[in-house]
Amino acid sequence: MIRAIKGTRDLLPPDTELWNRVEAVARAVFRTYNYGEIRTPVFEETQLFARGVGEETDIVSKEMYTFEDRDGGSLTLRPEATASVVRAYIQHRLWERPGLTRLYYMGPMFRRERPQKGRYRQFYQIGAEAIGSESPLVDAEMLQMLADILEGAGLKQYELRLNSIGDPACRPAYLERLRAELGKVGEQLCGDCRRRAATNPLRVLDCKIPADQPIIERLPRVTDCLCAACREHFETLQAVLRQRGMAYTVVPRMVRGLDYYTRTTFEFVHHGLGAQNAVLGGGRYDGLSEALGGPKAPGIGFSIGADRFVLSLEESGVTPPAVRPDVYMVWLPAGEAPAADPAFRQADEMARLLRAAGLVVELPPEARKIGRALEQAGKLNARYALIIGENELREGRYQLKDLEQREARQLSRQELLEFFENHKDTKAQRHEEGIP
Repeated sequence: MIRAIKGTRDLLPPDTELWNRVEAVARAVFRTYNYGEIRTPVFEETQLFARGVGEETDIVSKEMYTFEDRDGGSLTLRPEATASVVRAYIQHRLWERPGLTRLYYMGPMFRRERPQKGRYRQFYQIGAEAIGSESPLVDAEMLQMLADILEGAGLKQYELRLNSIGDPACRPAYLERLRAELGKVGEQLCGDCRRRAATNPLRVLDCKIPADQPIIERLPRVTDCLCAACREHFETLQAVLRQRGMAYTVVPRMVRGLDYYTRTTFEFVHHGLGAQNAVLGGGRYDGLSEALGGPKAPGIGFSIGADRFVLSLEESGVTPPAVRPDVYMVWLPAGEAPAADPAFRQADEMARLLRAAGLVVELPPEARKIGRALEQAGKLNARYALIIGENELREGRYQLKDLEQREARQLSRQELLEFFENHKDTKAQRHEEGIP
C-alpha cells in the first residue's frame, strides 16, 4: 500500500473544518486592516532564497528541496514566502501604487526538517507583509492585527515576545563583540553552535539545546549595543504597545533564523506546544528589497505556522465545528429510473433551492425505504429530513421532520422556504464559527 511521504500527512474532515475556521478568521481580519491577497508560485529560482534568506542559514544549507530543471536551471520549492513576496513586489513595481503595500498569503511551504509535533516537511503558513515604511507604528499595527487573528480564532493563552536585533549601523560592532566571546566558550557548545559561531554567530542565540543555555545566557546582549536610531525605534514600539494595553516580554536572546531580519523581531508562543512553542514569528527586513536588486523598501512581516496554530487551538479545547447536513433528502421512488422518477426530480429541485438559500443539503443518489433513509439521516447527524414520496407529490406538500425535536410538519414549497428563512440557526452558527 502506498502511503503519504514521511513528514507529510492528509488533512481530513472534520479536522479541516477547524483549518477553514482559522483561514476564514484570518481573511476577515486581513480585510479590516486593508491587506490584499497575493499568491506566489510554490517554486522559485534557488538563488532567490540563497540571496534573500542567507547562504549560511539552516534553511538554505540543509533543509531546502532543490532540483535541476530540464533547462539546467536550479529551482527550489519555497521554504518560506517573504522572499517570494518581495520578489513579486520588485518585479511588478508595486512601490508605484499609492500608500503602504499590504499583502497576505496562505499556502504550503517545504523544508526537509526532522518531523516532530506540529512540524512537517510540507507545512502551511498564513502570513502578511507591510512594505514601504520603517515606522515602528507599522510594527505595532501588525502585532495588534496578529492578536486579533489569534483571539478571533479562539486562542486566548498566548505570549508576545519581542526584541530588536539592530541594523547595519550597529550590528557589526555587536557581532564583533559576540564573536570574541564565542571564541572563549565555543568548545563548550554543541556542534551546530560551533559552526554558527564562525559563519553566522547571531544564530547561536537561537540554539535550543538545554546544555548550551547557561553559556548562551552569559553572552553579550544585542539590546545593549543598539545605536540611537534603533533604540528609539524599539522604545517607540514598546510605548505604543503599552498604550494599547498589549502585554509583551522583551527577550534579548531572541533572534530569527533568517538573515534578512533587522530591528524588530517577535514571536507569539503557546506553552501547550512544549519546547517548540512558537505559533508564529516575524520581524522587520529593511534591506531585503535592495539585496534582491530592488529599490529601498523597508518592510515587516510574519508567518503563522498553521499546523502549530491549529494544534494550539486543539490543546486549548477548541474543537472543529460540527460537520452536519441541515437537510437530508428522503425520496421514495415510484419504480422508475432516477432521472425520470418524479420523487427524485422533485427532491433534486428542492435540494438546489435549499442550497441556493445557504443550507447544507445531502441528496442521496440511491433511494431507500423510509426507515433506512431516516436511520442514515440520523447517522449523518442531520437536523431535518425532507420526505418526498407519492403522497407529497399528489398533495403538493412536503413532510419535514425535525430529527432533534422529533416533530413533523406538512409544508408547501413556499412555506418550506419561508420556514428555513425564519430558522437560520444553522447558518448563523456557521457564521459565528468563521465558516462562510
